[in-house]
Amino acid sequence: MVMKMQKNWWKEAVVYQIYPRSFMDSNGDGIGDLNGITSKLDYLKELGVDVIWLSPVYQSPNDDNGYDISNYQAIMKEFGTMEDFDRMLAGIHERGMRLVMDLVVNHTSDEHPWFVESRSSKENPYRDYYIWREGKDGGAPNNWGSCFSGSAWQYDEATDMYYLHLFSKKQPDLNWDNPKVRGEVFSMMDWWCRKGIDGFRMDVISLISKKPGLPETKLPEGALYGDPGCANGPHVHEYLQEMNREVLSRYDLMTVGECAGVTIEEAKKYASLDGKELNMVFQFEHVELGDGSLGKWTDKRFPFREFRQVMSSWQRELSGKAWNSLFLGNHDQPRSVSRFGNDGPGYREISAKMLGTFLHMMQGTPYVYQGEELGMTNCPFPGMEAFRDIESINAFNELTGAGKAAPEDMMRYLLLRSRDNARTPMQWDGSENAGFTKGEPWIMVNPNYQEINAERELADENSVFHYYKKLIALRKQEKVMVYGSYELLEPEHESLYVYTRTLQEADSQEEKCQGCSLLVICNFTERETPYEIPEQFAAAEILIGNYQRREVPENIMVQPYEALVLKMGGKE
Repeated sequence: MVMKMQKNWWKEAVVYQIYPRSFMDSNGDGIGDLNGITSKLDYLKELGVDVIWLSPVYQSPNDDNGYDISNYQAIMKEFGTMEDFDRMLAGIHERGMRLVMDLVVNHTSDEHPWFVESRSSKENPYRDYYIWREGKDGGAPNNWGSCFSGSAWQYDEATDMYYLHLFSKKQPDLNWDNPKVRGEVFSMMDWWCRKGIDGFRMDVISLISKKPGLPETKLPEGALYGDPGCANGPHVHEYLQEMNREVLSRYDLMTVGECAGVTIEEAKKYASLDGKELNMVFQFEHVELGDGSLGKWTDKRFPFREFRQVMSSWQRELSGKAWNSLFLGNHDQPRSVSRFGNDGPGYREISAKMLGTFLHMMQGTPYVYQGEELGMTNCPFPGMEAFRDIESINAFNELTGAGKAAPEDMMRYLLLRSRDNARTPMQWDGSENAGFTKGEPWIMVNPNYQEINAERELADENSVFHYYKKLIALRKQEKVMVYGSYELLEPEHESLYVYTRTLQEADSQEEKCQGCSLLVICNFTERETPYEIPEQFAAAEILIGNYQRREVPENIMVQPYEALVLKMGGKE
């Protein structure tokens, strides 16, 4: 098969996600800010990333750390000013990087002027900007539950009605069926595009179209509330195609949709290569593996064989039809090395490098979450008082209060799966508060910061940072990493994830990559494992690996958490 794939800058890019509250504090108030980000742009340039994705920096009362927006065209005071933003954007562009903004338009804050008006009376022109319903039998309109625990409905005394909130009660859902709402959103997006940003990551965008009539749903066994079932609603593709026509297609943007509940078939619609909607989606199938009767709240390890099957399915079935986004961690997930690798002192660095290799060698756009390039780990929070995340705190209170989980069990689950694990401050150096702030940090610093920090890793050529830097540089050199086809080998192996990437023919004389193939071998366990190198890779060179190997024998003993990439063919 000859790979002839349309080339796009966003396919070749590596994206770095910044969680502004925890990245770098410039003024000593304990909260990261825009000037702090600007001060670290040279660090990101050194790493080699192409795109910065910024979690929300808009004006917000911070019920959900900025994902509850009260003004889409103003900057949160804790983060700085619009002048600070403009200076940061200029600094990003001066260094040849691009900026993707977080777009949160399934809901607003209840302090947004639209909602303040909407709740004031049933006759208000903004009433239909949100989803209001009469109560039923003295209670909520239906049995839907919020993603942040409790009912998805909040009673509002002023008009004796309920409004829908799939997340916090301070995050009322917008009514996307109202064309005026869509017009307001598109106008705001266009304003940011004209300012010069380079794209959008769209928060829970698969939830914007609700089922007609908002029907009750069946309660899962033992559940307190029903699943709203709003993912991939009846008009979601229609609305995104309208967004594309009105805004996205008019600029050279990168777009990625966070699509809870997305299937491979739906992803082909959201991220079709015909360019009618988005460039790519975030799917959650791989990060939800191992979930149990309490959803994500468990201390079970992820099932490796299912993980391999899921990752392979997305690689294989989107090929030639849509584009993958590649991630293991972000602000909503625990630290990837603690979840998918081994964060113990003997294996943390080696497994962090393995996970990076595994991900960056796949087809799709890789995302690096801040600190992942250092091998940052989950945090040993000493008790509930140390948590800041609304989801974690609400889940603990609801599940222990209802007798669904013992407090000590719930604490154990939080230590593995809480979003706060990813939100502890970036570890810059070994000084107080890891160099993040001169003040009192808004959330505790992981106590391992003296061992794991950027200053130390920059000085060590064998660090996780330098390994990531090499991976990112290789992706710019080796087009097979971007455009090559994927094939899974050893589909039943108990500990190895082995796959190939193949680019049959170059698209131009400059890229002499005739018959270029990669063999990627990743050991997801601490067991030494024998493996026989396929015959076609007998004379291959080592492209990258996390152990010091000079040559590869025909039969190798794959070391604990080893990653090894062999290359055949390529540049002359």
